[in-house]
Amino acid sequence: MTRPLLICDCDEVLLHMVRHFGVWLGEAHDIEFDPRSWELGRNMRHRATGEPPSREEMMGFLGGFFPSQMHRQTLVPHAREALAALAEQADIVILTNLADDCRGPRIEQLAAFGIAHRVECNQGGKGGPVARLVAEHGDPVTVFVDDLPHHHASVAEHAPRVHRLHMVSEPALAPGVPTAAQAHARIDDWREAQGWIAARFAAGRYAED
Repeated sequence: MTRPLLICDCDEVLLHMVRHFGVWLGEAHDIEFDPRSWELGRNMRHRATGEPPSREEMMGFLGGFFPSQMHRQTLVPHAREALAALAEQADIVILTNLADDCRGPRIEQLAAFGIAHRVECNQGGKGGPVARLVAEHGDPVTVFVDDLPHHHASVAEHAPRVHRLHMVSEPALAPGVPTAAQAHARIDDWREAQGWIAARFAAGRYAED
């Protein structure tokens, strides 16, 4: 029998990122960071001028954080326990939007927190990769978890039968992130999310059934 599939993002779902990214920006680049939006560039200001960084600067900051500063990241409460319980009934893939050379460091980082599942890196929308993973696993009932609304829209387009759960686990960021229009639910706590995901698996129905 084909096992259900959980495809889960990492940053701001399993691991806290923006709070540690902001501290590092202040230390290394004299950038003030106020995490109020999922559009990271809108949260940044040069302390000397008050001006936001250019997109090129912002991408450079992200490149500086990953992978060399990943050791700063911390585990989201209850994420490890929820994945461990869900792994008893489902296969799990961590689909993270990082450059391919960050795959090894991400695997090691998650393993250090007791999370040892397949990790795949991606750039761009996640709909295509999700569709390929679903097909690879034999088209099981699948749940997708991510913090970014545009990834839910991408999955809705490319893999519409996948259940989509919007989660923003950073308390400082969550109020500034509207619920994704293409998500089936919004839950920001893993204790509640575990139950919602398990219920989708137990029902054995695709999202569009």
